[in-house]
Amino acid sequence: MADPFSIYVLSRGPKLYSTRRIVEAGRERGHDVRVVDPLRCYVRISANRPEVHYKGEVLTAPKAVIPRIGASVTFYGTAVLRQFEMMGVFPLNESVAIGRSRDKLRSLQLLARRGIGLPVTGFAYSPDDNDDLIRSVGGAPMVLKLLEGTQGKGVVLAETNNAAASVIDAFHGLKAYFLAQEYIKEAGGSDIRCFVVGDKVITSMLRQAKEGEFRSNVHRGGEARTIRITPDERSTAVRAAKIMGLNLAGVDIMRSSHGPVVLEVNSSPGLEGIEGATNKDIAGSIIQFIEKHGRVGKTRTRGTG
Repeated sequence: MADPFSIYVLSRGPKLYSTRRIVEAGRERGHDVRVVDPLRCYVRISANRPEVHYKGEVLTAPKAVIPRIGASVTFYGTAVLRQFEMMGVFPLNESVAIGRSRDKLRSLQLLARRGIGLPVTGFAYSPDDNDDLIRSVGGAPMVLKLLEGTQGKGVVLAETNNAAASVIDAFHGLKAYFLAQEYIKEAGGSDIRCFVVGDKVITSMLRQAKEGEFRSNVHRGGEARTIRITPDERSTAVRAAKIMGLNLAGVDIMRSSHGPVVLEVNSSPGLEGIEGATNKDIAGSIIQFIEKHGRVGKTRTRGTG
């Protein structure tokens, strides 16, 4: 057991399952764990003495910060996290890595450049030729996604080319950026969430979409169960997390006829579904990683971009 130290969990929801489990796991191992709402923080930017203020007090720099920053507050949350980094605090995931992973287009481009398997993907705003865009990703059936969507929102399966063209026109009407993506039929509405901590996949679960649905998100009624992944899938998940620069990641993979393809790398993966499906103490593994690797002033930008 490591000597006790202080940890801040940057989270807007102290009662959320993931936040509660991390706090419980840290305190069980003797650490002083405090939940801090990033939106209620304000910062003093100074070359000599950077500070984070919270509810009228100047926060003492903890040894480590665990960011649980929601997608809707990424800009402000990562700014607060960056201030802690300037103070020499060890972040479980760094601000640059979180920003990189939250940008769907950027993350796909970085993964593709490093040879990670991906569904064939197009990116567009107002294409001059819908038919050419549709052909470029293999035609219908195909998946169309709003660039800013999360948890399966803004994701449509177009089963015909005409349906795809209609969705593209609708997205254009919203003045929205979007992705057009190859549909991996052989996955059968399932994907695999690989939970990466450091350089290891500590557990994995298969998520199966409910009847009549192609999105496997547990939030949308998908079922989850533990699964044994292949060495190729394990390597792909670890490499994807490393390319993003993340120490903690939920890497979503589909099994395709040409090997594993990465759908997304999540920098703030939820614990409830995967702990329930696998009976693994993931929160405890997170704390143990910080005990082993957390060092004052160890922050650095890893990965590319």
